[in-house]
Amino acid sequence: MSTPSVIHIPVVKVNANRSAREEDSIAIEEPLEIKLEYGPADGRELRNISVTMRTPGHDAELATGFLFTEGIIKNADEIKSAKHSFITCAENKKNTMLVTLEQDALPYLQNTERNFYTTSSCGVCGKGSISAIRTVSNFAAGADDGNVINSLVLNQLPKILRGHQRVFDDTGGLHASALFTPLGELLLLREDVGRHNALDKLIGAAMMYNWLPLQQTVLLLSGRASFELIQKAAMAGISIIAAVGAPSSLAIELANEFNITLIGFLRDERFNIYAGAHRVMVPDEAVLTAPSV
Repeated sequence: MSTPSVIHIPVVKVNANRSAREEDSIAIEEPLEIKLEYGPADGRELRNISVTMRTPGHDAELATGFLFTEGIIKNADEIKSAKHSFITCAENKKNTMLVTLEQDALPYLQNTERNFYTTSSCGVCGKGSISAIRTVSNFAAGADDGNVINSLVLNQLPKILRGHQRVFDDTGGLHASALFTPLGELLLLREDVGRHNALDKLIGAAMMYNWLPLQQTVLLLSGRASFELIQKAAMAGISIIAAVGAPSSLAIELANEFNITLIGFLRDERFNIYAGAHRVMVPDEAVLTAPSV
């Protein structure tokens, strides 16, 4: 039985000078605690890693993707299991995920010293600058990866994404991250109330499918492009990122540092290119230069 991601509640809907009492679908938001078990057989250790607010569902992917994008684990082969830990809860919720590593896997735990706490709105807090938090990726995008997308294909991606957002159709309140081929074929989509959670779920699923690095894909974000989202994408080797909303200044700086193509305001057949314009084929084939930051 799948985990419910929506609830239905009575509401008053107002439309101009009319109102009616109806039932509405609301995206569920609940905390998920991520625990990590690691070490040799005769000295196993258990550590609390993070508490994140998320939409229930794909919790193992969320935990796996989070551990990877934060640099705590290197690959999915280090994971022996990822499953809910049935801790007594007054509401009988499955809100604890235990990730067990293989005996020879050594997690990088320096990043956990600040006791991660993530909410669905703010993401991981306490990261002051690129130099302070930059995690090294084995899959960083390169100048000669050959990944290129036509602007005509790019303009179609939001419509394709919207057509596949099942939970969004019910609630109107979820973010989405989606992977496409450069030809516009949808490969994978994940939704969550948190933008960062949706991307962690997506990357976690890609890891489980053994797809990394994701250099020949295009990532579409349903909202704005923040620094943390660009960092997570860079960890997975994604070289083209498009967002329906605006990017932040730090997101643009990080995209330039990792040689990532960053596109914002992708809607109504319009978009802005903020970094890596050489990967976008425009109709007039003009020579584009990424803006200086």
